[in-house]
Amino acid sequence: MIRALTGFSTRSPWKVIALWVVLGLAAAVLGQAFVFRAIQTGSGGFLPAHYDSAAALQIAEERFGVDPDANALTVLVARSDDAPLTAADEQRIDAQAAQLSRQRVVMPRTEDTMPLAQDHSQIPRVAPAMTAPDRSFRLLSVELTGNPADPGVQETYRAFRDSVRDGLAREGLRTGFTGGIADRVDTMDAEKTRSMVVGIAMLLVIVLLHVFVFRSVLAALLPLLAVTVIGGAAAGVVVGAALLTGTGLAESTPSLISVVLMGIGIDYFLFLLFRFREQLRSHPGQSGREAAAQVAGRVGTAITSAALTIVAAFATLGVASFGQFRVLGPAIALSVLVMLLGSLTLMPALLAVTGRKMFWPSRGLKREPRAGAAARMGDRIARRPFALVLASVAVLGALAAGVVGIRMDYGQGGGGGERTAAVATAAEISRALPAGVSDPTTVFVTASDGTALSPERLDGLSKALARVNGVGQVADTVLTGDRRAARIDLFLTADPQRQEARDLVTGPVRAAVAVHTPAGTEAHVGGTAAVFADIATAVDKDLKVVFPVAAALIALILLALLRSLPAPVILLAAVGLGFAATLGASTLLFQHALDRPGVDFTLPLVLFLFVVALGTDYNILMSDRIREEMTRPGPARAAVARAVRHTAPAIATAGLVLAASFGSLAVTPAASTQQIGFATALGIMLSAFVLSIVLVPALATLLGRSMWWPVRPRRSGADTDDTRDTHDTDRQRFPDRVPVG
Repeated sequence: MIRALTGFSTRSPWKVIALWVVLGLAAAVLGQAFVFRAIQTGSGGFLPAHYDSAAALQIAEERFGVDPDANALTVLVARSDDAPLTAADEQRIDAQAAQLSRQRVVMPRTEDTMPLAQDHSQIPRVAPAMTAPDRSFRLLSVELTGNPADPGVQETYRAFRDSVRDGLAREGLRTGFTGGIADRVDTMDAEKTRSMVVGIAMLLVIVLLHVFVFRSVLAALLPLLAVTVIGGAAAGVVVGAALLTGTGLAESTPSLISVVLMGIGIDYFLFLLFRFREQLRSHPGQSGREAAAQVAGRVGTAITSAALTIVAAFATLGVASFGQFRVLGPAIALSVLVMLLGSLTLMPALLAVTGRKMFWPSRGLKREPRAGAAARMGDRIARRPFALVLASVAVLGALAAGVVGIRMDYGQGGGGGERTAAVATAAEISRALPAGVSDPTTVFVTASDGTALSPERLDGLSKALARVNGVGQVADTVLTGDRRAARIDLFLTADPQRQEARDLVTGPVRAAVAVHTPAGTEAHVGGTAAVFADIATAVDKDLKVVFPVAAALIALILLALLRSLPAPVILLAAVGLGFAATLGASTLLFQHALDRPGVDFTLPLVLFLFVVALGTDYNILMSDRIREEMTRPGPARAAVARAVRHTAPAIATAGLVLAASFGSLAVTPAASTQQIGFATALGIMLSAFVLSIVLVPALATLLGRSMWWPVRPRRSGADTDDTRDTHDTDRQRFPDRVPVG
């Protein structure tokens, strides 16, 4: 199957390229146009129904008409001279609010708006909320609908914000906007220049690294173009599948797909390029198409094995209870399969078309390069494998020891955000009112006995909640028209985005609700703090299931692909040690050295998905080459040395490219993103330079051909000129070594 695909692609390369250009670009454009229609807003909707906050969200939608796509924000209105508001000022503000609630906001069409994008023009819901006790400002509550990540919705908010700001300024009033989409847009605007600079810098690093390695502009640019086309097509396929099945994607899914596919796509193209260059050097008379066919057929097996392990790792998220994980896993697995198809078709076709021109103007094809660092490392591993195994395990073990005492940080607002206008407005509000005013925690009460509810019946619950330390204010009870449901808003003194609010909700607030809920009623606690507290519980449970299931599935795949019992155990043990070392190093840096509350709760899962899956990629590539070299005559340790010499440059280059891409996240102001960027970059570097280039080859040297038991590599029966030369060289390099295996 693999050789059939690669063979057709190299025989009819222009047909394959044309097909990818037409279908791939069409899928990419349609995917970008419809992606926000496939995204499910908010995180509460991904929780199973039995969680308390999920039940509260369902009551809010069914009984109170809350739109799941609603974006709530708070508008602060104060006098321009900062004098206390008068009764006349409040009347003017309320009159402006009434007028705004009747005006339609037209979505501007900008260069960021896709041609087929949905029109988000709308009439916002605007209502007066409250006045500060010192009368320094009055708050308006506003609701806009739409996915806050959609550029069209963001432009609609900007139009609304500018209109409100200009209108109230004419009345001698100043405004501030905070919460929800206001925070998002201000943060994006503040980071726009930084993100652009970092993105351009990382792109230049990738291109320059390719130019340095291959001495060719074409070899530097073509992989990026190919991966962009395949990645765009993959994203389009995922969006189309989500729309056809009615599955809501998480907001982070498209960006994660982009990062994953860019990483593995560049890796796979690099693996092909290095082997293609090696083939052209060793066979000067061979045509580009013949070399591409031979290389793609051989490397395609390793690429397929590596891709299937990634698919398995991500697909195991399908067993998670948290819907965001359950959707994310299959989505990325599907996109990886599309990238695999592109790696077996488009990439070989490009090699067949370009041939030796791929490496122009480099003259490296005309001569065998001198033994470099990779050859010296291969010799060192072959001569001192035991010492290198001990050194590698000692380094990784020391880093892994940092896991002891690890704490998970479930805070979303902690650490290092930009000082935006929205943040300044929230700070101004919190000086006069509880921090949770713009994002209340809500207790929903429903009548389970069929009787009507009343404020008097719920008075005991309201008073009990007001006595909870950390609840700054309790709003009046709001009843539905049929008096069968009620809502009580709580304004916490802690920021709802921080861990203190989560602890408050899961502890004293829910305890007070459990004790003081009237007989014949049911109560559920909802809101941002409650949702993320329940997500933390769900994630903890899911990680305990996903990790062992994924490890078992990857082991079975490696067993089937490598046809060996020891090899899968070695690879899994190596990546497991690398995962522990990366998590331990991150704990030492962020939790201890930088004195953070802990590591971000998503970090273990992110490291598992990227470091374990991509680290296994590198190990499979190295192991596949070791097995291939062991089919030649000579000692096993010489085969390992040759495998390291030829494969280490590809793994090192791929690791550097991928680590640089993820490392760019470490310069962002968000603390959780910093941790993900640093940890993923470190994990990839450890996987490439310690596990794949040192530890796995050293273990293979110690085990020899028994590493592939029970199906050991068969040695070639007769020596060709190439193998005789290699065998003679091996005797010169290892004159005192007894062949192993």
